[in-house]
Amino acid sequence: MSTQTTSAVQSATVETTAGKIVGQALPTAHRGETVVNVFRGIPYGASTAGAARFLPPRKPEPWTGVRDALELGPTAPRPAFNPPPGPLYEVMAELGAMSEDCLCLNIWSPGLDARKRPVMVWLHGGAFAFGSGGAPVYAGTELAARRDVVVVTVNHRLNVFGYLYLAEAGGEKYADSGNAGMLDLIAALEWVRDNIARFGGDPANVTIFGESGGGSKVTTLMAMPAAKGLFHRAISQSGPYHRLTREGAARITAAVLAHLGLGPRQIEELQNLSMDRLVDAISAIPDSPLAIAPVIDGRSLPVDPLDASSLALSAHVPLLIGSNATELTLMGPPITAMDDATLLAKTKARLKLGDAAAGSLIAVYKKAHGDNVETWLALESDRFVRINSIRQAERKAERKAAQAAAPVYMYYFAWRTPVLGGYLRAAHALEIPFVFDHPDVWSGFTGTGTDRYPLASRMSGAWSQFARGGKPADADLPDWPAYTPERRATMIFGNECQVTDDPHSEERRAFEASGASTQL
Repeated sequence: MSTQTTSAVQSATVETTAGKIVGQALPTAHRGETVVNVFRGIPYGASTAGAARFLPPRKPEPWTGVRDALELGPTAPRPAFNPPPGPLYEVMAELGAMSEDCLCLNIWSPGLDARKRPVMVWLHGGAFAFGSGGAPVYAGTELAARRDVVVVTVNHRLNVFGYLYLAEAGGEKYADSGNAGMLDLIAALEWVRDNIARFGGDPANVTIFGESGGGSKVTTLMAMPAAKGLFHRAISQSGPYHRLTREGAARITAAVLAHLGLGPRQIEELQNLSMDRLVDAISAIPDSPLAIAPVIDGRSLPVDPLDASSLALSAHVPLLIGSNATELTLMGPPITAMDDATLLAKTKARLKLGDAAAGSLIAVYKKAHGDNVETWLALESDRFVRINSIRQAERKAERKAAQAAAPVYMYYFAWRTPVLGGYLRAAHALEIPFVFDHPDVWSGFTGTGTDRYPLASRMSGAWSQFARGGKPADADLPDWPAYTPERRATMIFGNECQVTDDPHSEERRAFEASGASTQL
């Protein structure tokens, strides 16, 4: 689909390391005469099809003349994902043509000059299986224009194309296959380092930020030696903690190979299959496609991102991390009622607890939240994201206290959307249009009230100031202290924004004491 609009004009030509490109100069929606330069579908790597499947990315093929950067590039191959009309549909469905030649990125810049603006590289959600950096809600037009930053979004390999662990059966050639999708992101950051100055950005001031699977990609990159020095700040929004051991990854590989009728000695045959056959094989992943993830392979991802040595690798990188109050209301049908027996059974099963531990934990949460539905939503949100976000912040804060490392800042998004009768509350992904300063782009999720605009201003301001100097701040926000083991300062985002020390502390302590599982 063409991205030309009647109000767009051609931008200046920019020369990249692979050749010259031309984009568009687009007016912003609410900023008067402000114009943003937009470049779409820029290749940062060569095709990963055929003989290049499962292998580390390569540099893009150079071109002659001037290449149009007017349309979004292809998305990574993926299984069909067409949820019913609603908030999730707007960001996840109909993401464009699929191709294994999908290593491309998009840029929004206020000026093609030498201003050296902060660069904010967005890593899309969809776990490690779905998604696209080209989703409309990720457009950087307003964020770039209002906050004078350069915004970049990225497409990369996903699911079996990006994370199928073939090292044990395929040997050295496929040693990095379990993290090929993460190596794509490193290649994109290398492209940013080498080219972004020509787009008005500062390669010495790059922030990676992302939500859900994108937030998990952020914290994974913080643990990858090859990514060190390519970014200087990190923001993880509702990034559920999900990595695979080699054993877990090998089980997924065995299931996929069996589905394709291949044995462990037939790895080379995978490169001869059609893209569609491999897409079909994604259905064979145990549990669901969302189970696939980066592999702690002892190589490109040497150790767990929460391990002390990984924390040392990114000790110099300030981190902003947080979650939403009711993450799981976005997934599945609405829950309007729940009896005591159902609440106990669901808690035992999902958090892997016995009767006594589950009952004690429910009692603490019920004291804070009242009815069973609210209790369940809080438990699920903590299991899914919040507890592991706190653990990541704790370890980062402890390292700073011990070694004068970079700080960590914690947030909690509590603003409730009025759509669908208010059932969604503060759902997973709801903060994204506020961070990008365009809540009207996703009005099917945010509603249409004027109360959205001040919150969008505060959040986009805090995120861009963090990118600019390593501390989140906005003129309309109270001072936001760093998270420390002693204080646990947390910015609560709502119609009224305030800093609270250790919010929901009794629940946090009870969750940790119970031994409840946070596995996805």
